[in-house]
Amino acid sequence: MKIPQLKKKSEIKNCHNYSWEDNYSWIHQNDILEVLKDSKKLNPDVRKYLEDENSYTDFHLSNTKNIQKKLFDEIKGRIKLDDESLPFKDVNYEYWTKTTTKGNYSIKLRKKIGTNNIEEIWNGDEEKEKLNVEYFGVGDLEVSFNDNYLGYSLDTKGSEYYTIYIRDINTKKLITEKIEETSGGITFSLDDKYIFYSKLDNNHRPRKIFRHKLGTNPKNDELIFEEKSEAFTVSIGLSSDEKYFFITSSDHNTSEQYYFDAKENNPKPQLIKKRKRGILYSVNSWDGKFYNHTNEDAEDFKIDITDDLNEQKWKSFIAAKEE
Repeated sequence: MKIPQLKKKSEIKNCHNYSWEDNYSWIHQNDILEVLKDSKKLNPDVRKYLEDENSYTDFHLSNTKNIQKKLFDEIKGRIKLDDESLPFKDVNYEYWTKTTTKGNYSIKLRKKIGTNNIEEIWNGDEEKEKLNVEYFGVGDLEVSFNDNYLGYSLDTKGSEYYTIYIRDINTKKLITEKIEETSGGITFSLDDKYIFYSKLDNNHRPRKIFRHKLGTNPKNDELIFEEKSEAFTVSIGLSSDEKYFFITSSDHNTSEQYYFDAKENNPKPQLIKKRKRGILYSVNSWDGKFYNHTNEDAEDFKIDITDDLNEQKWKSFIAAKEE
């Protein structure tokens, strides 16, 4: 079997007053992110080459099938497939997940506190079978505060563009239209009337936070925060005491946070501390106080504490290590 040969198309490249010939720059597709959404948009010549490479590999490794299976079984044998997580006790229910030897995806279970009646509210293998897809990636699984709704996000193409679904746990019916092209994260509001999520831009970056009212058209979702810098990405989460929502905007070594009251009807995120290059910080709240985990003036990080984010009178809670 011949080694697959990729077609050559000469192009002269220039950079820093240096020129060179590139025979394979034609492979690059400007719409590569669209290809992730729809593989049919991949350049046919590139697809043919990849298929030929796979066939070539299969041909030359055909005599190793037995050792491949042996290695796979040995590695698989070291994994505990029949397993359960510890239960998380909420107000009315205990929630936990389990995996089995028969399935490839997790199962989410719950039981009402004080009873022995176990409910299965999510089964990944059954969900994949219903959708009849080859690829099935689960981004997030979240239960509403009233224990009535299950929010889940799925990637069925391998593109890491997640579609959000919200359904009634008891009826199994979707209660809102699907929300497409998200980063996958789902955050319920305390009154369970809304969810917060981030939308991916054309470069696959989450830079916008939206609020979606359950049961309405996602086209009408409210933009509550937008990061203007293309270098930063955003996320949203609820504080440990469930009193505030925190929006974090960050790159690999710099962060900035905004917050708003969890009971606020019209969220207007307020800046906590303006970003400084190289400074990371993460604020959380508990028992009427705010805690800031930061590397500002602390290479190995420290934790400061304050009673009021408006006054910003931070005091040391856990000091930085002295090397």
